[in-house]
Amino acid sequence: MQFKHPEILWALFLLVIPILIHLFQLRRFTKTPFTNVAMLQKVVSESRKSNSLKKWLLLFTRLLLLAAIIIAFAQPFTSATTALQEKETVVYLDDSFSMQAKNNGISLLEKAVQDLIKNIDGDTEFSLFTNEKTFNNVRVTDIQNSLLSLPYSYKQLNLNEIDLKANSLFSQNNSSIKNLIVISDFQERLSDGNTDLDSTLVTHFVPMQPREIQNVSIDSVFVDDGLNEQAKLKVFLSGGNENNALPISLYNDEELIAKTAAKFKSNGDAEVAFTIPASEKLNGRLSIIDNALGYDNRFYFNINSKEKIKVLAISESDSDYLNRLFRGDEFDFQKYALNQLDYSNLDNKNVVILDNLATIPSSLQNILRTFKNDGGTLIIVPAINSNLSTYNTFLSSLSPTQFSEKITSNAQLTTITFDHPLYRNVFEQEVTNFQYPSVKEHFRIQTTLPKALSLEGGDSFLSGDDGLYVYTAPLALDNSNFINSPLIVPTFYNMAQSSLQTPKPYQTLGEVTTVDISAQIGNDDILEASKAGYEFIPLQQTFPNRVRLTFDQNPTEDGIFSILQNEQRLQNISFNYPRAESQLKYLDIGVLENVNTMDSVPELFEYLEAENNITAYWKWFVILALLLALIEVLIQKFVT
Repeated sequence: MQFKHPEILWALFLLVIPILIHLFQLRRFTKTPFTNVAMLQKVVSESRKSNSLKKWLLLFTRLLLLAAIIIAFAQPFTSATTALQEKETVVYLDDSFSMQAKNNGISLLEKAVQDLIKNIDGDTEFSLFTNEKTFNNVRVTDIQNSLLSLPYSYKQLNLNEIDLKANSLFSQNNSSIKNLIVISDFQERLSDGNTDLDSTLVTHFVPMQPREIQNVSIDSVFVDDGLNEQAKLKVFLSGGNENNALPISLYNDEELIAKTAAKFKSNGDAEVAFTIPASEKLNGRLSIIDNALGYDNRFYFNINSKEKIKVLAISESDSDYLNRLFRGDEFDFQKYALNQLDYSNLDNKNVVILDNLATIPSSLQNILRTFKNDGGTLIIVPAINSNLSTYNTFLSSLSPTQFSEKITSNAQLTTITFDHPLYRNVFEQEVTNFQYPSVKEHFRIQTTLPKALSLEGGDSFLSGDDGLYVYTAPLALDNSNFINSPLIVPTFYNMAQSSLQTPKPYQTLGEVTTVDISAQIGNDDILEASKAGYEFIPLQQTFPNRVRLTFDQNPTEDGIFSILQNEQRLQNISFNYPRAESQLKYLDIGVLENVNTMDSVPELFEYLEAENNITAYWKWFVILALLLALIEVLIQKFVT
């Protein structure tokens, strides 16, 4: 038993006073003689015994009465071992899209919010954070409306991030008990990264589980332009039942233009193809009806008019490999010998290729330097008889790059840097049995540019990134068979594509996206992105004939956005939520250590309340004092 005011217990020493009063009678008795007291001797003896018993009963009653009153004022109580410790509470509420799943007709997020509002004491101060929002040191009444209107988020923190965020919200008081409450459906993706939770926190997991764990989603689309006026729109779905066909609709803006049914394989995947005009603009929206998650039942994409990439080759080579590489409709290709070049032809170009030049004149160097600084892409292929001093003078003005000695021994190209931007999406897997090309002569190079292709021995064959790419060997057939290798097509194609970041049919929210828009704007002009009810200004970098837009933190909603210049639409761009949460696969939280798992929010708060429970006994001691006072009255009246 503990006392709220233990200092009052010192008053128990006052119990000595009634003891002294009863043991030492302060009143003196006077003897009065009688003529004959012999017959009263027996009566006097019996009266003295009765009076002594009454005094002792009153003594004990009064002692107990005073003790009960003193203990009542000290307020005795009993409690759990942690009840008196200071406590801090931080709640993580998962508001990711997977919490749209329903149980008994209500979404998991709505259920979690309702349970929190009902069970948290209105006077309790706590902190709460979601995947995007933070409420620090609040009461439930302060954030009730915010919780009830909480939107779903495409972001989701993993356990390590939850742990770090919670620690930033707790105080530095090491003596307090820090309760971390995690309310989530605990998808497997929460375990990405480090899952070892801070052992100084008392972590409580409340898993929210849906009734159904099957969810159909539209995963991606692919546009196959084909060779005629018709294009194929391929749509990929997942999570379906092979016994049920699912209708899927294609809209252009709000107009329904096609509808078909998706038939799923045994693994739950399906592919649907629509035929669309190859040359027409399309603001597409795909739609399905599924009773599980709602965010992945629609998919936005758009097809804009294609802008050709303008490629200029300054070449002294007799080979026509560049003509064959850039002959498609995607490119506007021109080729000139150095002595026939009109420098004005470099205006408005996206890519310039220096191919097999013996020297780079100073006048050309100045123009190419300006071209590169304005965002153009420069590809350098040296000649066998290159004047390295002019090359090195030019390269050093662009990057810490220098050609050194010429190597005249045969070497085979043996290494592809698969994570280089040029090859990141080219190979399905890392190739080991590739038929690599070879070179007879090459130059050694000292550069900070990342290697894309390497020769045996580690010498670079192609280095570059961010608009500057440098070969170390001539590509003429008498020196290398690289132009006959299938590797040349994705290499040059991706170098040219990197010069103009044309929008893909769709982008994914949460990923950094860069898009080039052909526009000429003034110093004070800006481009805006807009859809109904939502406008924002993306990051932008201005070049002479285009503007490079970067989308990072915005937008936060899916849909088709228009790129506007002075209210004039230049182009459309589509964004979709990531599909990482569409597969309802859940984490086995039983394997995690230092975690207390509860079946529901009400059960958790009952448990926490029991830990804080304090039982007070002062009322019982007051009642005991009243009973003792009554007993004293009875003793005074009936004991003689």
